[in-house]
Amino acid sequence: MNKNEAISRRTFFKRTTAAGLLGALAATGLDKPVQASELSNGKLGTLIDLTKCDGCKNYQTPYCVEGCRMHNQERFPEPKKPLKKYWPQDKVEDWSDKRDLKSRLTPYNWTFVDHVRVEHNGEEQEVYVPRRCMHCDNPTCSKLCPFSAITKDSSGAVSIDDELCFGGAKCRDVCPWGIPQRQAGVGLYLDIAPDLAGGGVMYKCDMCVDLLASGKKPACVSACPKGALSIGPREDVRALAYQRAEEIRGYVYGDEENGGTSTLYISTVPFEIIDAAIKADKMSKKDAAPGRPGMPVNVENYLSTGKGMLMSAVIAPFAGAAVAGITAYRTMKGNRAKQTRNKLQEQGGENNHEE
Repeated sequence: MNKNEAISRRTFFKRTTAAGLLGALAATGLDKPVQASELSNGKLGTLIDLTKCDGCKNYQTPYCVEGCRMHNQERFPEPKKPLKKYWPQDKVEDWSDKRDLKSRLTPYNWTFVDHVRVEHNGEEQEVYVPRRCMHCDNPTCSKLCPFSAITKDSSGAVSIDDELCFGGAKCRDVCPWGIPQRQAGVGLYLDIAPDLAGGGVMYKCDMCVDLLASGKKPACVSACPKGALSIGPREDVRALAYQRAEEIRGYVYGDEENGGTSTLYISTVPFEIIDAAIKADKMSKKDAAPGRPGMPVNVENYLSTGKGMLMSAVIAPFAGAAVAGITAYRTMKGNRAKQTRNKLQEQGGENNHEE
């Protein structure tokens, strides 16, 4: 066990003293370290405790951000340039020259720590908020993706398949937080319809599903030196979030928003105040770029609205047909590549025989 992991476990499971909380922990099993089997089986939840996060302000980059970037850097997009505009858009989204930007979500930065000043109970406070995908219980992005490029697995992790995504950004449009970010010049659309559709590929946190599959914690959780991020069975994490919020006379975020998510926050500052502070800060800086989400409270899931249900019904058959077509295309492309390899091997064999 490394130092960061030990810190995370101690703070997540032991930094509670109230008798009621201890009893709840004993009942749920959260007083014991998370076992590998618990991370590779069943639905998981992440708890982000804003009373513990200080944004790693004494360091150049927050540890969670650096951990995420290091773990996922091999998956970051490498666009083909020059980038060309595509109908009906008259622009492209290109973050490839801003790969070092760590103050918002981008295709090269899947988590960041927001920082705002708020006034609460007559006092001015600094609040640091780690942000990445919320991994919703009923993800609008997945249900309304016209190419079925977004899936949700048994752990609760929501992932984008970069080999299926056309970068249409419908997922970002219907996400209450606008989480996924687009990079032009990459993806399947370059082979199929570079002038008519697409726009690149959408990127976001996938909760480190590769690590979860082997019973390991997500990179951001393992990297946090304060134990502000922790992970465990979803219902146990939810119970702990409310117990912890009661202990600090605080608030829980993410359990109701968008119909419920696998990412829960706790804070002593109401999230309405945090959301207002983020909006005010963006306005003061004239920041209209994507990738810096707010924290709207009790936001409704679009799929529960009449318009959302209608859109889901319309997209479903199209998505199925699109996946079938893409699968056929990739199979044909693979077969052609296989035939080419076989031909080259045969030619090589003939040449070797002649020699």
